[in-house]
Amino acid sequence: MNSSVLIAPDKFKGSLTAAEVADALADGLRSAGSNGNGTVRCEILPLADGGDGSVDAAVASGFGRHTCTVAGPTGQPVDATIAFDGVTAVVEVANTCGLAALPGSVLEPLDSSSRGFGEAVLSALTLGPARVVLALGGSSSTDGGMGMLTALGLRFLDSAGLSLDGTGRSLPLVHSVTGSLVSQLEGVELILASDVHNPLFGPTGAAAVFGPQKGATPADVSTLDAGLARFASILTEAGLAVRGLSNAPGAGSAGGIGFACLLLGAFPVSGADYFLDLLDFDARKDSCDIVITGEGSIDEQTLAGKLPAAVARRSGSRPIIAVAGRSLLAREQWAEMSLTSIYALTDYTDEDTSRDAVLSAELLRRIGRAIGDAVLGDG
Repeated sequence: MNSSVLIAPDKFKGSLTAAEVADALADGLRSAGSNGNGTVRCEILPLADGGDGSVDAAVASGFGRHTCTVAGPTGQPVDATIAFDGVTAVVEVANTCGLAALPGSVLEPLDSSSRGFGEAVLSALTLGPARVVLALGGSSSTDGGMGMLTALGLRFLDSAGLSLDGTGRSLPLVHSVTGSLVSQLEGVELILASDVHNPLFGPTGAAAVFGPQKGATPADVSTLDAGLARFASILTEAGLAVRGLSNAPGAGSAGGIGFACLLLGAFPVSGADYFLDLLDFDARKDSCDIVITGEGSIDEQTLAGKLPAAVARRSGSRPIIAVAGRSLLAREQWAEMSLTSIYALTDYTDEDTSRDAVLSAELLRRIGRAIGDAVLGDG
C-alpha cells in the first residue's frame, strides 16, 4: 500500500533546524518499503511557534527571504533575515538580538539590547507589507523593548538630558522620553506572536522569571525589575503607554519587548496556532494520512501547549507520531496528545545528541525508515 505523511516538526534546539529535522525524517521514510509493500509520500512543513526559526519556517513554506544588517545584541553588526510574501512580513527577535547572536555566546544580561529587532522591523516596513508578524522568543536582553523603540524613533533621556542607549542597564536612568515613532508604522497591522503570558515586572515578570536564563544574578534581577517598572511609568506619564499595559499578558515576553510591541498597538496571538495558520497547516494535513511532529524535548511543557501539542490538537483522527531528541513522558501520557507513538534519539544512542547535528540527522533518518516500515507493514 502507499501512504502519505505530513512531516511537521519544530526545531531540535541546539542541533537541527525544523527544516533539517523534516528533511532527515523524509529521507528515512522514502527509503522504506524494501519488501515492495508500497511507498511513502512525504509532505514537508517545518514549523515554528514565534521563537527562533520562525523566519526560516515561513521561508520554507514559500515566503521570500530578505536580508538586512542590524545592530546585534551588544552592538556588533548582524546579518538578519526577514520573511515576506508580498502581504505579510515576519521578523524575529532570535536572529536579530537573540541569545544565539551574542559574540562568543557570552551572556550580557545588563548590556544586551533589542535595538536590532527594531531595525529589522524598519527594514521590513520598506517592503510595504500590510502586516508585520513580530516573532518574540530567544531574546538576550531584558530592556523592556527600549532598544527597539529607540530604533523606531523614540529618544530616552537621563536626568541631565543625555540620550541613553536601549539596554537593561539604562532602564533605571530613564528620566524622560522625546521623539516620535516612524510614520511607516501607520496603517500596518502588527501581530505579536508569543506563547509567554508573563507581565512586564514583578515576581512573575520578565526579569524575575527569564533574567537568570540570560545570565542575570539576583542583584541584576533586582536592578532590571526596578528598571522595567520605572520604564513603564515614564512611558505612561508621557502618554505613550496605556495605564496598566505592563500587566497585560505577554508584556514580559522577550525581556519586555512584548510590552513595547503592545505599546505600538500589536495584536497578541498564540505563536503556535498563528504560525500553523500562517503556514496553512490545516489544508496541508487534510491531504495526508499520518502526521509526524516533534521537538528537541517532549515533556510536561509540551503537554502544556507547545507546538507539537497544537499540531496534535489540530490533526484530527489521523495517526500522530512524535519524534524528539528525548522524551520524558510516560507511555500513559501519550494519550493526552493523542499520540500513536514517540520515537526519541535517546532510544538509539547513549551519546549526547543535543549539540551534534550530524548524529542527530543520522538517527532521524533511521527513525524515519523505522516509521516508514511500520506504516507499510515491513517493520
